[in-house]
Amino acid sequence: MFYELRQYKIVDGKMDAFVELMESEIIPFQVGKGMVITGSFRGEEDPTTYVWMRRFSSESERERLYEAVYESDDWKTSFAPRVGELMDRSGIKVQRIVPTPRSVTQ
Repeated sequence: MFYELRQYKIVDGKMDAFVELMESEIIPFQVGKGMVITGSFRGEEDPTTYVWMRRFSSESERERLYEAVYESDDWKTSFAPRVGELMDRSGIKVQRIVPTPRSVTQ
């Protein structure tokens, strides 16, 4: 099992719109495809930082879920264009992380 920690740079002044899109549409869409979303956060002091986490049981599950989400017509025609208006894609940072032995996220 591993987590994917994703940090995005949101266009200045667009955080509220981005959070609304994530929480009301994108996260439910991805969960409906089988993704496990474990957290969604905005920067307390930096109004352009958004962070979220997803959990995968294996690399093969991640590949299958990525295909189900990102290769879907819904993603390509509805979500991707709107995300592109709110996010600075050059500021995307993705880290794969694994819980330590005593972590409650085991």
